[in-house]
Amino acid sequence: MRRPKIFYGQLFFTLIVCAFLIVPAILSALAGVTENFFVGLKSGFTFRWIIEVWELYSETIYLSLLIAVFCLIINLFIGVLAAYSLARIGGRTARIVEEMIVLPVAIPGLAIALALIIMYGGFRDFRTSWLFILVGHVLYTLPFMVRSVLAVLTSTNFKILEEGAASLGAPFWHRFINVVLPNAKPGILAGSLMVITLSVGEFNLTWMLHTPMTKTLPVGLADSYASMRLEVASAYTLVFFVMIVPLLIAMQLLANSQHQTKKLIQDEDAH
Repeated sequence: MRRPKIFYGQLFFTLIVCAFLIVPAILSALAGVTENFFVGLKSGFTFRWIIEVWELYSETIYLSLLIAVFCLIINLFIGVLAAYSLARIGGRTARIVEEMIVLPVAIPGLAIALALIIMYGGFRDFRTSWLFILVGHVLYTLPFMVRSVLAVLTSTNFKILEEGAASLGAPFWHRFINVVLPNAKPGILAGSLMVITLSVGEFNLTWMLHTPMTKTLPVGLADSYASMRLEVASAYTLVFFVMIVPLLIAMQLLANSQHQTKKLIQDEDAH
């Protein structure tokens, strides 16, 4: 089959964009495993920069994962229920509430952090704990979870299914777990993917909220760029990639498997 010329033009443009995004990341990762970045690969490969990063910043990596996991748990609990409520209510009221929930996305992270410091900065123990950063991350990522789940729920007929289950005597939590959640699963997976990546990689808000004892991975990365050798900072970037990329791939595979399962069920029903 002969493809039109526009196909090759689009393919070339796509490859150029991918190279523009991927090549700098590859060069940064290679800098973390070379003896001397300015000499290049001729200086030889080494893992001592990665070992040094792990020894100096392992706590920031663990803290970033801890905050991301708790951020996801809170988002799943609050975000899914909020999206379900908005989908049930509908109309102008639901749109107004949705816009209020999405408002933190339109506000700079530094402004959100400053508001949190003004409101809760007087609580010393809370201010110096990682929970303070967690609150900021939840405020920042909650709109993405709500929007993802709400978009899926509004595109399905979950209300009819839920009313059918209610007519059979199913209580609310039974209907929510067995009817609403399965229909909302694609949105939940997409929202979870965004929440994890945004929480782990968030810098502006975290930089304002952190203390010397509550540094996260992006803050530690910025510190390493500012105060250490470029090789150390690049090794830090490599650690970040190794930590986040497998997680993204796993969640994407899970989302694809759910989509394929749903498609198979629909095909069987059609036949």
